[in-house]
Amino acid sequence: MCGILGIVGVPESTISPTLYDGLLVLQHRGQDAAGILTSTPSRVYHRRANGLVRDVFQLKHIELLQGSMGIGHVRYPTAGSSSAAEAQPFYTNSPFGLSIAHNGNLTNSDELIEDLQRKDHRRINTDSDSEALLNLFAAELQRAVADRGGMDGGLDEDSVFLAVERLHQRAVGSFSVVAMITGWGVVAIRDKNGIRPLCMGSREVKGKTEWIFASESVALDVLDFKLERDVAPGETVIIRSNGAFSSKVTAPNGEHRPCIFEHVYFSRPDSTIDGISVHGARLRMGRLLGERILAERPSHEIDVVVPVPDSGRIAALEMARTLGVQYREGFVKNRYIGRTFIMPGQSVRKDSVRKKLNTIEGEFKNKNVLIVDDSIVRGNTSKRIVEMARSAGAKSVFFASCAPPVIHPNVYGIDMPAREEYIAHGRSVDQICEAIGADWMVYQRLDDLIAACTGDSTNAVTFDCSCFDGIYIAGAIDATYLDRLEAKRKDGAKEAQQATP
Repeated sequence: MCGILGIVGVPESTISPTLYDGLLVLQHRGQDAAGILTSTPSRVYHRRANGLVRDVFQLKHIELLQGSMGIGHVRYPTAGSSSAAEAQPFYTNSPFGLSIAHNGNLTNSDELIEDLQRKDHRRINTDSDSEALLNLFAAELQRAVADRGGMDGGLDEDSVFLAVERLHQRAVGSFSVVAMITGWGVVAIRDKNGIRPLCMGSREVKGKTEWIFASESVALDVLDFKLERDVAPGETVIIRSNGAFSSKVTAPNGEHRPCIFEHVYFSRPDSTIDGISVHGARLRMGRLLGERILAERPSHEIDVVVPVPDSGRIAALEMARTLGVQYREGFVKNRYIGRTFIMPGQSVRKDSVRKKLNTIEGEFKNKNVLIVDDSIVRGNTSKRIVEMARSAGAKSVFFASCAPPVIHPNVYGIDMPAREEYIAHGRSVDQICEAIGADWMVYQRLDDLIAACTGDSTNAVTFDCSCFDGIYIAGAIDATYLDRLEAKRKDGAKEAQQATP
């Protein structure tokens, strides 16, 4: 999971300060690396490095990033590598000076890299599927211009659309992309299933229109852009450097399958994803889970509902209201510690939990406490939180997960570990409860989660729920593929990579 941003400003403007502010808003989507690439009519300016946005960019860097259009990226690694060489955006000089920022995961990256070397004679310098996607776009763009008989190798919108159509035929998996062609324009691409989010907006500046693409609508709100709509599944949108707009569906017949985990955990609550409010979805998660507790445990004996901040908070508020019990803030979050779920390496995550959260003893002492979290993956964080509640004097500790048990790998851009590292792998709910040390626990039903995330949407929504139900919409996901993926993602492999000089 990453955050991407692309902006085409009015001519002669400097867009880098706006890109910087936008990446700050999307920082929750990736804390491993950050980058910005901008363009004038004749050249590009680039800055990328490991670290948070505020650390990667200083004023001197922003001042050097000239140009009226650009793209940005915050990175969250899914395969364990945190190399600075894999920070985005990626850039290749041929053809036309092409750069890319990618959110998602290609499920055929190994085959694609081999094919690029054999068929297109393009070499990949990293293990990143995003670099493979860049080279694929570059190869198909060059081929499209030649096939259409472009004058002196010139580029037009139809050549770009043709190149993206061919890209869809070779790239499999999830990809929301903002690409920039130096001095020419910005291209937004969304895979045919729309698994990863991508929205677009505009604003008027000096009588002209500026355009933006972003992973989440909150970036548009903060930067004072009007949300126009989401980029449709399989759609390609082109904004030329002069502001001219064109779009085309370049991968028809895809079934829209937005990732449900955006609503569970990743997205900010003040975002709207594919027309659905994340805040509203999390409220409904809490209400439905509260109603289930009342039905199954009418004498629940809960004195107080306490959320795990931050993504469990909204659901916990509505759950407490539904149960008719007090809602209390019992954990204090250190806001200078990153999101533990997206930290590479289990040893780093374990060390961060105690530094990230501390208890207010008075909210636990001699009380029956229901702790609410967005989900449970490995269970180590949940176990530590239960221990903290007991140490603070809780009489009984109950635990609620706003998502169902995670039992399958996510192959579309979320770093969920090898199956044997899931706490729900091969365990019943009672066994999971015992493993984390709770007195009892409850998971959200998948049907209820889907209902919560669908809400009052007027459009029929079928979510990608593959980490819960094992149904994969894109790619030939079989046991061989999953075994190969897990070899890269298991914590032992990540820790070995981090130890390599």
